[in-house]
Formats: sequence, structure tokens, C-alpha cells
Amino acid sequence: MRRLALAAAMLASLALSACNKPSASGATADDMSLGNKDAKITVVEYASVGCPVCAKWQSEVYPAFKAKYIDTGKVRYVFREMLVGGGSELTVASAGFLLARCAGKDKYFPVVDAVFASQPGVFDTPRETLLEIAKSSGMSEDQFTQCVTDEAQIKALNARVERNARENDVTATPTFEINGRKMEPGYHSLAEIDAAIEAAGK
Repeated sequence: MRRLALAAAMLASLALSACNKPSASGATADDMSLGNKDAKITVVEYASVGCPVCAKWQSEVYPAFKAKYIDTGKVRYVFREMLVGGGSELTVASAGFLLARCAGKDKYFPVVDAVFASQPGVFDTPRETLLEIAKSSGMSEDQFTQCVTDEAQIKALNARVERNARENDVTATPTFEINGRKMEPGYHSLAEIDAAIEAAGK
């Protein structure tokens, strides 16, 4: 589990670009979601692509969760962006989310998956690793640099993070919310998610 750090994404993103080395469970307009929009169960995950615990859940639990619930239309899955930690974790998180947004809605989740999968190496070479992810999604290096230094988008990211923390009382990642009921922040097995979904459906 990583505690929330509402730091300036702008500083982290600018530092990255300067590196020259090789509550409501309903989705908002800014949310990214997958699955059946009319599903009776909505699972919201508050996470950071720079959070190692989130990456562990993404690798070990998410594929089975997606196959069981999202792909079958049983659940609407909403992903909400958070920034946690400091240093390289914050740099990777802010730039990773900016990159995912720049890639477009159809490529948002593949980019998020790629950033998670790039841990822990991405912390040592953030610019190089994220640039490769950007190129794989069809972006040029110039487009990547412009993306992670776009002040308007940086402000929008900070606003989303602050709103998610304030309005939904989220203080750590990952935090899962099922039909408005929050689970204890931290890593949860598929069995634990199953039980929470079953309880929410009653």
C-alpha cells in the first residue's frame, strides 16, 4: 500500500523531460472505464502507475479479475488516477498517466498496463522506458516530450488526483470501492474481491 502524496505533477514531469540519459461509484467525465456500463456492480480502483503494490495487483490479480468480471459484463470497472510516494515513483506516475491520456481512450488501458509491467526497471530509466511505451502506441519522441510537459494536462491531472482524494476520501493506493463501499486500502486477492462483489450484489 502506498500513501497518497499530492505533489506537483508538473515538477516531476518537467524533471523527466529534462533527463537526457539513453465516493461515488458512478464514473465521471474524466474517468476511464471498462466493461458493461449497465452492470449492477461497479468496481472503482484508485491506483497509481508508479505504485509497486498496485503493479503487483495488476500482474497477479487483474487478469483473472478482468476475465471473470469485466469481459463477461458482470462488472463496470472504473480506474481513477492517483499520485503517491515521491521521487521516481511520482515521476513515473505523473508522466505515465499523461502518456496514457495522450495515447487516447482506445489505448489508455494498454498504456497503463505497459507502465505497470515496466516496473521496477522504469524507476531507473523513466524517460527511456516511457518513451518506448509511447512509441509502441504510435507516438513520436517529440509528441511524447510535448505530452509530458503540457502544462494544461498537468494541471488537469493534479485536479483529478486532488478531487479523487478529497471527494472520495482516498488516502492510499490501491483502494477498491465496490458499489460505493470501500475495502481496506492495499493488495486484495481475487477471493477477497469476489467476497466484496458478492456482498455488494445482495
